[in-house]
Amino acid sequence: MDVVFNSLEELYERIKPALTTKRREMHRNGFNYIKEDDIWNFLKEVKWKSSSSLALHEMVRDVLNCDNDLIDNYLKTKLNLRNRRVYFETSEE
Repeated sequence: MDVVFNSLEELYERIKPALTTKRREMHRNGFNYIKEDDIWNFLKEVKWKSSSSLALHEMVRDVLNCDNDLIDNYLKTKLNLRNRRVYFETSEE
């Protein structure tokens, strides 16, 4: 039987235990600033961007087996871009 999700929020809640497990692992490895949302956004925007019809077990596998450094680099790049945007927006005033 296929499980159907009506929204990304429902899917997020369903795989949240895996996200929490991954966050705890990352905290044990020194990535103390990583949150479940960071892992979710990385997977959604990078790993699953061109995927379709992923099974729930595949998504959980991706969460648990994703390279910690890839998530860290994604977050640092995203924050760096955001900080640059804020800097240039305030510099132009």
